[in-house]
Amino acid sequence: MIFKIKNTFRIWLCLIVTGPAFILAMQSCGKSGAASPTGLNIQYQILNLSPNLGYLSLYIDFNQVNGLTSPYIYGVSSGYFYVPSTDTPYQFRPFIYNGNSGTTLFSRSDVLKTGLKYTIFLTGSAVSGVPQQIFTTDNIESEPAIGRGKIRFVNASPTGTTGLDFYANGTLAFGAVPYLTATAFKEIPVGTYDMQIMTTGTTGVLNDQPSITIQDGRLYTIYAYGYTTRADSASFNAGIITNK
Repeated sequence: MIFKIKNTFRIWLCLIVTGPAFILAMQSCGKSGAASPTGLNIQYQILNLSPNLGYLSLYIDFNQVNGLTSPYIYGVSSGYFYVPSTDTPYQFRPFIYNGNSGTTLFSRSDVLKTGLKYTIFLTGSAVSGVPQQIFTTDNIESEPAIGRGKIRFVNASPTGTTGLDFYANGTLAFGAVPYLTATAFKEIPVGTYDMQIMTTGTTGVLNDQPSITIQDGRLYTIYAYGYTTRADSASFNAGIITNK
């Protein structure tokens, strides 16, 4: 009898101690933010191309995504990462080393879909910490034909407001692309390309990428950023992303 009483007492004590934690765990399981990155299978990429924006952090579901020593910095792609939640907003905040970031500079509430990749290009001269933005879906395209890949061009250069032309091996691939615009994908044969960017209506080459390899079945985004009027780290430049 004494043994039964002691056991009953222990069971009730355990329930009292662990009950709140158990309830919280059950509640958290019901939130979409608890889904695993692998289960969501959504990939996201950040390109900080705004030279006065400073170091950034991303908060999803009010949790910091990047590490405490890993900010999103100018001119460096974050690379694709799996999002931990689709709960919005996605908040961009100033980065503070080994500390909590400041108040939200700007946020987004995009509807993200399972299995897709996304890139956000942050550009321009950030006003009160808010840059101009280009948001793209990166792998929704159909597969290229055998022996071919696909490319597109993004004009994220604030001095490209009159439009930019993009040439591949001397052939105009994308003409007069407006600032803050991403073109549709275009299919081209596999091979090595000399890719050049010019201001629309001119022949002066702003950027030359002389040896870009396009592989079978791949998708690529070439993007222009920076200023033709500057000679520092914020000068006109270009980069390439392998989307698929």
